[in-house]
Amino acid sequence: MKSSHEESPFNALPPIVVALAVLIFGIELVFQAGARGFVGGPEAVGWRLEAIQTYAFSGVIFDWMIETGRWPLEHLMRFVTYPFVHNSFTHVLMVIVFLLALGKMVGEVFGTLAVLVVFFMSAIVGALAYAVLLNDPAPLYGGYPAVYGLIGSYTFMLWISLTGTGNTQYKAFTLIGFLLGIQLVFGLLFGGNKDWLADVFGFLTGFAVSFAMVPGAWGRMIKKLRQR
Repeated sequence: MKSSHEESPFNALPPIVVALAVLIFGIELVFQAGARGFVGGPEAVGWRLEAIQTYAFSGVIFDWMIETGRWPLEHLMRFVTYPFVHNSFTHVLMVIVFLLALGKMVGEVFGTLAVLVVFFMSAIVGALAYAVLLNDPAPLYGGYPAVYGLIGSYTFMLWISLTGTGNTQYKAFTLIGFLLGIQLVFGLLFGGNKDWLADVFGFLTGFAVSFAMVPGAWGRMIKKLRQR
């Protein structure tokens, strides 16, 4: 029998979570290597910008697709590719921390498929909200809307676990409140764009999707609301 000291820390992580983290981190390493001239030659300095132009979600392009009725794959794919492009190494590290920690918990409770569903559904709905509710020409990119979906799923698990314990269920929303509070403070101090809206809708999507993964959860919520 292997001792706990001999086991890899990745053994406890669902493979799909590791795969997503490796993909995100690998893309960032390519950008970092190109920017420092290790690969790609002089043109590699602009790889990040080119990736943002090609794979980030654009509300302007979304409006164009609606107006023209044309939905080319090269633009539709932006709904699911933008979470893999980031603006800095720090941006990537924060996303990966959330992905590994929350993806592990969601995967252990709901299964591997649930991680993928929550991750990509939250990214898609977050992008739609960004495009429909805002008129911001700035592109949307980065994994926050997707990992906020995992936060939403984790919050749902806490919310369910607090049912019948005598504790207030609002405690389940402490994490998302704390994170949004930090974003608000940083936005006021240093400025920033409005992509927090996509994060919020990513969270709401993760929370809502989780109802479909727990039999009877929706019925229990309706019953509780009626009791009030």
